[in-house]
Amino acid sequence: MPGKSAAGGDATAIGRVRNIGIVAHIDAGKTTTTERILFYSGQSHRLGSVDDGTTITDFDPDEARRGITIYSAAITCQWQDSTINIIDTPGHVDFTAEVERSLRVLDGAVMIFSSVEGVEAQSETVWRQANRYDVPRICFINKLDRIGASFERTFDEIVDRLGGQPLALQIPLGEGTPGRCPGRFPRGDRSGWPPGAEIRWPRGWFEDHR
Repeated sequence: MPGKSAAGGDATAIGRVRNIGIVAHIDAGKTTTTERILFYSGQSHRLGSVDDGTTITDFDPDEARRGITIYSAAITCQWQDSTINIIDTPGHVDFTAEVERSLRVLDGAVMIFSSVEGVEAQSETVWRQANRYDVPRICFINKLDRIGASFERTFDEIVDRLGGQPLALQIPLGEGTPGRCPGRFPRGDRSGWPPGAEIRWPRGWFEDHR
């Protein structure tokens, strides 16, 4: 991990380093999301494909052949003045222990949910593991362009099945391409935003989730 060098060189100060895990049920889009992060941060100059076996983090021949993550893989990228160590973890139930080992060292996690399948069995397992190690999470509802996708259903399942208290930072508006949510963020105990902050939500939707 990059650190502050004794010689006073250009090594990244430890306060600017974050270990962030990508966790989810299998096939929710962990490795694909990791590839996008690496690409848009400038760490990678091509988008790897799970189907083609060309992703950066699934480097083992068995992973490339089977199209799944077996081993946790760490890779570093830069964003502005921070160094982010991304840990892409397995999603298959057989490799749960591998995920737990990673969670012990994380500063935070991005937990990915397929908006078609919603909360799945391994989602629940990983959520409990993250609770055990007090890992803060950002929930990323993925695959909103798929037939049968539902942002609201998946959001509700995070509350009802996982006991989460999520605050929606971005919601899909209209049909087809997901859009950004207009306005400002809501005031509330869970939001952490300044008093008086407000937001314009689709009628009736926000009141159900305050």
